[in-house]
Amino acid sequence: MQTIQQQDFFQFDKLDVLARQVVEGFIIGLHKSPYHGFSVEFAEHRLHNVGDSIKDIDWKVFARTEKLYTKKFEEETNLRCQIVIDASSSMYFPQEKEKGKLNKIEFSCLATAALLFLLRKQRDAVGLTIFDNEIKTQTSAKTNALHQQVLLSNLYQLLNNTAVQKSTNAAKCLHQIADSIHKRSLVFIFSDMLDSMDENEIFLALQHLKHSKHEVVLFHVIDKSKELDFNFENRPYKFIDLETNEELKLQPNQVKEFYVEKMNERKANLKLKCAQYKIDFVEADINEGYHQILLSYLVKRSKMI
Repeated sequence: MQTIQQQDFFQFDKLDVLARQVVEGFIIGLHKSPYHGFSVEFAEHRLHNVGDSIKDIDWKVFARTEKLYTKKFEEETNLRCQIVIDASSSMYFPQEKEKGKLNKIEFSCLATAALLFLLRKQRDAVGLTIFDNEIKTQTSAKTNALHQQVLLSNLYQLLNNTAVQKSTNAAKCLHQIADSIHKRSLVFIFSDMLDSMDENEIFLALQHLKHSKHEVVLFHVIDKSKELDFNFENRPYKFIDLETNEELKLQPNQVKEFYVEKMNERKANLKLKCAQYKIDFVEADINEGYHQILLSYLVKRSKMI
């Protein structure tokens, strides 16, 4: 995939082009990997079977092929997917990026756009939810082309928003999402899970999704080098909480050992709870590619259909 420049995101069409590049690169890699058996061939029709209604036969295809195919309509979609994006201020880290690098919200939006492209090719229905301390955007799952453009437009608007002290209430929002999805779905969540609330409340919200019979994949979006490994030069820094604007001046080596220990504890606890609730936990390091994200969709899809 070509180097992604920040200005690329400020053109609506460019987001779709970048998503195509991500998916095409993924599919090429898939054929060379142990997962080459996954189907990446896409069809809009299914063979007509004896006893099926003839009203949905595509007669134009019959004229060309002399074979009977039935058109696939939205209500016959193979899979329903709801993509959930945490848009709180912490997801806009890092604010000062190296050239060609993305922050967490940009990474999540491009990953979502790539999933939209793959879902569309597979004729799967998809909806989008964006939240911070409350749900900002919520769409139902559909397959039509206009709906896909609406979702891309929502992502484009999100990329151009400035998150100023937007706190997170993941637990409340995830409970609302669980209540709003009425048909069994695959739910993808992009979040850094840095909600300052009681962790148990978040776990209960994730459990709520599972109790509603949904398949859930949590993409833990993180800048691993900075946020987990705390790799900063040992010089004075001023650290600013993006959600509260609280400032802290210190040298990284003063707190690194304690910080890394606590962050690893939090991550391990999150992974353990996800395992207990049968939720897939995927570490999505913004400095790595999108292979694991797209592969997670194909793996889950193969199990649900």
